[in-house]
Amino acid sequence: MGQSKINLAVLASGNGTNFQAIVDSVKRKELAVNLALLVTDNPDAFVLKRAEKAGVKSVLVKREDYSSKREFEDEIIRVLKENRIDLIIMAGFMRMVSPQFVGCYKNRILNIHPSLLPAFKGADAIKDAFEYGAKVTGVTVHFVDEEMDHGPIILQAAVEIKEKDTLETLEERIHAAEHKLYPYAIKLFVEGKFKIYDRKVKILFR
Repeated sequence: MGQSKINLAVLASGNGTNFQAIVDSVKRKELAVNLALLVTDNPDAFVLKRAEKAGVKSVLVKREDYSSKREFEDEIIRVLKENRIDLIIMAGFMRMVSPQFVGCYKNRILNIHPSLLPAFKGADAIKDAFEYGAKVTGVTVHFVDEEMDHGPIILQAAVEIKEKDTLETLEERIHAAEHKLYPYAIKLFVEGKFKIYDRKVKILFR
């Protein structure tokens, strides 16, 4: 991507702990990006307060203000283009984006999912793995494509499910793993340290 900082936007709908992890990584100079924008669809999302405190511009785009998903997404795309966004980070954005949206930013949308994909897709991945009796789950950072929790995998981190775990203690450890893995995956993207071959992402440690 060259030496100039890329413009990064985060799409989030809730608490925003992964957004905060990115903010903190930028502050520590571990991540050389311009965190240019937060986009949310939820006026009550705590991530808005995090953005305000961090001095990051935020834009609210509510789904109910638009007559169709296409118009809703068109407005988000307009905002992203207006702010010259190079990379989109999904961080608890609770909506699937359309193939049209993905096509506008092909291989420039990252997502984090709280399981070792392709196991336990969907919104309840931590609970599903816990109740299934899995011994190991984890975290996956992947590119967003046209299917749910499906795009090429960039990085994964395993999290053991211990016998003494409750759902809450497991969630805490998974979120801690997310907050380390996501900024690192973004760093690899920014530094051009991986290549995509069909479904496989090869990390280039230089």
